[in-house]
Amino acid sequence: MTGPGLRERKKQRTRDALLRAALELFTTKGYEETTVDEIVDAVDVSQRTFFRHFAGKQEAAFAMQEMVEERFVRALRERPAHEGPFAALRGAVLGSWDAVGESIEAVVPVELHMRTYQMIESTPSLLAVHLRRSIEREEQVAGIIAEREGVDLATDPRPRVAVAAFGGVMRVTGRQWGAGKDISVDSIRAITESYLDHLGPTLADDWRER
Repeated sequence: MTGPGLRERKKQRTRDALLRAALELFTTKGYEETTVDEIVDAVDVSQRTFFRHFAGKQEAAFAMQEMVEERFVRALRERPAHEGPFAALRGAVLGSWDAVGESIEAVVPVELHMRTYQMIESTPSLLAVHLRRSIEREEQVAGIIAEREGVDLATDPRPRVAVAAFGGVMRVTGRQWGAGKDISVDSIRAITESYLDHLGPTLADDWRER
């Protein structure tokens, strides 16, 4: 199988350069304070070139997160059929974090991606978009769980309930990680694993001492 041609590789390099410049500016200067002119000046290309690759600043801000989420969705589809919903979700997200570093590094430094995640969490306009995107992604994931379990998403509430619980843990994990000083992939993976390990007992156990 042949790889992408010279023209496609050049386009990808330009897109990656624009994305790196945008994220660096967003995380150092501020998302709202950064202009498209500043992004294109940093790469020495035109605004027209920027808009050939991104619909606007918002799409650039979420580009890496979109890649990570798509990896998670693929990983979930590939989980063994015998796994229950929570086991499949847990395996998919932890497996994604195990492999995501190399994929991110191919485009931007992992440290920059992690700073971008923190920037989204602390920017009201982006946080609102982040929450909307999370709802849309959860609906997609609920559909995958329903398909895996052989149930009808329209009549069986369990896939949405399971994914809502899982998604809630993911949001708490992101906030806890974002509030810390360690912004490494290992850090967010460890927090994610710890919180997911508490999900089952938290839902099932009587918290009061017997």
